Amino acid sequence: MFLDTIARHSLDQADKVAIDFSGAIPVSYGALTQTVIRTGNYLQSLGVKPGDRVAVQLPKCLPFIYLHLAAIEIGAIFLPLNPAYPMAELRYFLADSAARCLFAESQKQADIELILLKLPNLELPVFISADEDWKSRVGAYASDRGTPLPSDPDQTAMMLYTSGTTSRPKGALITQGNLTANIESLHQAWGWRQDDRLLHVLPLFHVHGLVVALHGALHAGATAFLLPSFDAAAALELLSSGRFSVFMAVPTMHRRLFQLAQHRPVDLSHLRLMTSGSDRLPDDLFFGYQEVFNVTLLERYGMTETGMNLSNPLHGERRVGSVGLPLPGVSARIVDPATETPLPAGEIGELQIKGAHVFKGYWRQPEKTAEAFTDDGWLRTGDLGLREPDGYYTLKGRAKDLIITGGLNVYPPEVELALMDHPAVAACAVIGCPDAQWGEQVVAAIIPRADAAADEAEISDFCRARLAAYKVPRRVVFVDKLPANALGKIQKSKLRESLCD
Repeated sequence: MFLDTIARHSLDQADKVAIDFSGAIPVSYGALTQTVIRTGNYLQSLGVKPGDRVAVQLPKCLPFIYLHLAAIEIGAIFLPLNPAYPMAELRYFLADSAARCLFAESQKQADIELILLKLPNLELPVFISADEDWKSRVGAYASDRGTPLPSDPDQTAMMLYTSGTTSRPKGALITQGNLTANIESLHQAWGWRQDDRLLHVLPLFHVHGLVVALHGALHAGATAFLLPSFDAAAALELLSSGRFSVFMAVPTMHRRLFQLAQHRPVDLSHLRLMTSGSDRLPDDLFFGYQEVFNVTLLERYGMTETGMNLSNPLHGERRVGSVGLPLPGVSARIVDPATETPLPAGEIGELQIKGAHVFKGYWRQPEKTAEAFTDDGWLRTGDLGLREPDGYYTLKGRAKDLIITGGLNVYPPEVELALMDHPAVAACAVIGCPDAQWGEQVVAAIIPRADAAADEAEISDFCRARLAAYKVPRRVVFVDKLPANALGKIQKSKLRESLCD
């Protein structure tokens, strides 16, 4: 399992820095392993048992990392929660997961204690300061492991809640084997090395920042330098320093870096790997990075239930608009959504995935788990896409976001790409709203650029010159912002709620 690899690094390179958290004393591999062991013993002293859900609602900090690794090591199920969740959402996640233990910030203690009576399973609430000296808290506990648990790839290691775009969020159960399969696949595909230095700017409560980025660096025996939050100016300065070889971000972060540097180009070609994920990378950013940073971003595709599935190659063509090829050990196919018959190259259908990295199911939702898989074990991703003749995959949006107007299919990303070519459009999202005559009508929500002007008629004429008539938005709405999740991914379900009558 991947924890065994970290333990080996503590023997082979005990003094090497594993985690360099901005503003804190760097943590070596030897110290990391010892603190994780002590933290595991501390959790057991509280009464945490194998299978217990250990919820953590903390900002990005060292205690979060220690609790994460320790909970998995003692056989508990780690449940990371967004620190920005309000009490109503926090209560839902704690109740649904039947979490037995919660670590949260001391400043939230009064609010959380008000909901404890409605959470009978939550027996072990612990309130801490995110910047406390964690070693002092766990220093009294033995630095040697207790009775080791047998290595079991089917043991659930984490519960990650889905975004809940079509229903209440579901807890995806991720096993030790899932984590190990995915990280080993990424190491082969992305060429992780012990001498890599990762600049980590992502949140830790999400699979991208926790599993893909942090696990990737620790599994390789590399060094992860963590910023507590994303600051574009600070990140650009650090990336320009030549100290880092790997950087992972989401398109909204890449956009802010690009905006900072487009009038004063910065050469970042010394970074061997810069990835983009969690949402589609706009074409202008793909080409803009080549021009301003002398870097070709590597776009990839993953999801909460699987970790990473597809990636453009480390060596080879990184194709604009494409999420690349299946990772080692991952099988992918495009099928007809109605019949689930595999489709030939070039035809749009639902993307399905199979591999040892695919999650075991949804927490206490056997019906939803059954719906997620085909009879022969393929995961229905809910994403539409096509496979090029040479094996590259291109996504065409979520199946639930497909617009059918007058019996014809409209794929929102195609319309969004056309809209983004207009000089007055800063950002946009396209959805389908019910229409009595056509079934659905195409509706565009647009954030206008501050230095440009456009009206609905001009936008429609612009699209009409680039798209078939049935794809042209019948309604254009100008907005100040678009609803997005913590990683900046647009939440179209909320957009439909506000724009569709």
